[in-house]
Amino acid sequence: MDHSLWYQIIQILIWFFELVGAALIVYGGIRSAAKVLMLEFHFRLFTYNKIRMELTSKIVFGLEFLIAADILATIISPTAEEIIVLAAVVIIRTIMGYFLEKEAMEFKID
Repeated sequence: MDHSLWYQIIQILIWFFELVGAALIVYGGIRSAAKVLMLEFHFRLFTYNKIRMELTSKIVFGLEFLIAADILATIISPTAEEIIVLAAVVIIRTIMGYFLEKEAMEFKID
């Protein structure tokens, strides 16, 4: 396989992982918003804590796909600037994921 084919495959994978990550976050947000509306209109099928926990898990899972896309993007263009940007993005997303997961665990205890 030549270099350009690998480049195209990685570009497709980057696009796919970004799409899946964003879709998970959007899906979680829409689903949570619908549940909150149902709760507000006195359909007591859900609790706020359960809704937040489900949304948090979708956001964390989506962030993991976005991190994978960032890592792949750096593979095809490993300049020093790209590596620094990747490191910053991964650190920020990892910290966000950690605290979101920690918050979700606290809701499980309540």
